[in-house]
Amino acid sequence: MRKQRKEKNLGVTPRSQDFSKWYLDVIDAAELADYGPVRGTMIIRPYGYAIWEFIQSWLDAKFKETGHSNMYFPQLIPYSFIEKEASHVEGFSPELALVTVGGGKELEESLVLRPTSETIVNHMFAQWIQSYRDLPLLVNQWANVTRWEMRTRPFVRTLEFLWQEGHTAHCTPEEAEEEAMKMIHVYHSFAVEEAAMPVVVGRKSRAETFAGAVCTYTIEAMMGDRRALQAGTSHNLGQNFARAFGTQYTDEKGELQFVWQTSWGMSTRMVGGIIMTHGDDTGLLLPPRVAPIQVVVVPIWKKDEQKEGVMAAASRVVGALKSIGIRVKLDATEQKTPGWKFNFWEMKGVPIRIEIGPRDVAESVVVVARRDMPGKEGKEFGVPMEEGPLQEYVMKKLEEIQQSLLERATTFRESNILDVKSYEELKGAIAEGKWARGPWAGTDADEAQVKDETGATIRCFPFEQPPHSHVCLKTSKHASEVAIFAKSY
Repeated sequence: MRKQRKEKNLGVTPRSQDFSKWYLDVIDAAELADYGPVRGTMIIRPYGYAIWEFIQSWLDAKFKETGHSNMYFPQLIPYSFIEKEASHVEGFSPELALVTVGGGKELEESLVLRPTSETIVNHMFAQWIQSYRDLPLLVNQWANVTRWEMRTRPFVRTLEFLWQEGHTAHCTPEEAEEEAMKMIHVYHSFAVEEAAMPVVVGRKSRAETFAGAVCTYTIEAMMGDRRALQAGTSHNLGQNFARAFGTQYTDEKGELQFVWQTSWGMSTRMVGGIIMTHGDDTGLLLPPRVAPIQVVVVPIWKKDEQKEGVMAAASRVVGALKSIGIRVKLDATEQKTPGWKFNFWEMKGVPIRIEIGPRDVAESVVVVARRDMPGKEGKEFGVPMEEGPLQEYVMKKLEEIQQSLLERATTFRESNILDVKSYEELKGAIAEGKWARGPWAGTDADEAQVKDETGATIRCFPFEQPPHSHVCLKTSKHASEVAIFAKSY
């Protein structure tokens, strides 16, 4: 028997009451995603996918600007490939999904559903790279990956997710390091400039480094519940995979050398990050640059004779905004009340709402409401309907909202990072749900102890190091760097 669908509920659980429930409510009410029939999978709905499409298009343009070409590698990888790099198989074994039967017969060798592609990439790179003239080799693929996660959350951690993964090969370690750094800064630019997400850029600890990499760089964002989200990573792989797969080239002296490599990726997790960074008790709140719909126009009339004039004015407003590249939608449906529409588009996080009624038409003006400023504070009446002034006004407001969201998120983050000088202070900061920042020279065992006792991990050693005592908060040994500790997703 088919389950009857319930009426859509536009209300969400308050963030302060239950952040996790709030997050799931927003994803449902804003029509971003739904659960797949297999536990831990998700179906990305059109509105959620439109956000991902913007992320894709922005990153893809940057990758091509920096000399990378798109290609595609198969999803099925021989298990023996995964085993070739020791730390790689150790790091990924718990998350692997295996195919053991094909065509009704048991396979001679199990196949892995791609958890990441370093192994199959090197299998092919070893065949394609012969000489220093073949380097650097710079490729990227847009793909899905499968990691058998036990605890899942839509967008943030799912069994299958979408991402891009860049893979490069170079002649020297310096070139590989330059590439890894370049790409983490591309991710930083997207997060800050487009997603209005003030991330911390830094280097992962040894324990948190990607399985098989020499070094991992990361962008770490603070979510609305003050947990950290790893929003993008770039790995300097050194020669680890090259040695495992025999990926070599002949240098200018005619000598055989192993290549130096990188890999880097950003996934649909970024969509979850945008939701949790900016959303509020009304629902989704999207930065204008990533919003699928930047402006919604709601025509309002009570009498049939008013409809034609209001609709004509609304259509002119939509045309004027579209002509300058603004993503605008006209909501002319008559099945819902204006109040319901206001709530619905606020839930969807549309940055600007324009209201047009009969009186506005008569005065050739519109009413503009900002999503980031609820109530009367965010409403402006009497905005000229004339094409030029309206275009200028809306463009200016979109930019104001973009900057306001970045400033708000930055202020929130800075007010929730505590500088600590001792392990007791660190434990206190984490117990308060905040990030702890302090000098660190501890061992892997010390780091594991912090995780066991507080639930927090080293998110990164920030590139921008604040002044500090150079005394390790845990061991009292000399510490050359400050680390940030936090609980994370």
